[in-house]
Amino acid sequence: MKLIFMGSQALAQGFALLGFETFSNANAETVESELSKLLNSKESALVFIEDSLTRQPGPSFLRARAEVAEIIITEIPPLNAPNDYHSSVEELVARVLGPSVLDTAF
Repeated sequence: MKLIFMGSQALAQGFALLGFETFSNANAETVESELSKLLNSKESALVFIEDSLTRQPGPSFLRARAEVAEIIITEIPPLNAPNDYHSSVEELVARVLGPSVLDTAF
């Protein structure tokens, strides 16, 4: 299984220490290119992507996330603003159940 990180240089250094293949200072084209390679090779992978690179997902990102069980994609908040991160799941929950549901502490 491949371990991949795409995002900022600061986060890439930490992931490199953990043995991840890193793409520091990645952009949307890098994400699409690398995911396309994974899809074509049919390799299993755990892919961490800084959330700023997932806001306008390309076709390879959408396909990998929706159709391919061998590729697990996880979004990572930026190092300098971790509390500003909101996942796409939060947006879906807010639309379905209302935004007040997310304000409730469990």
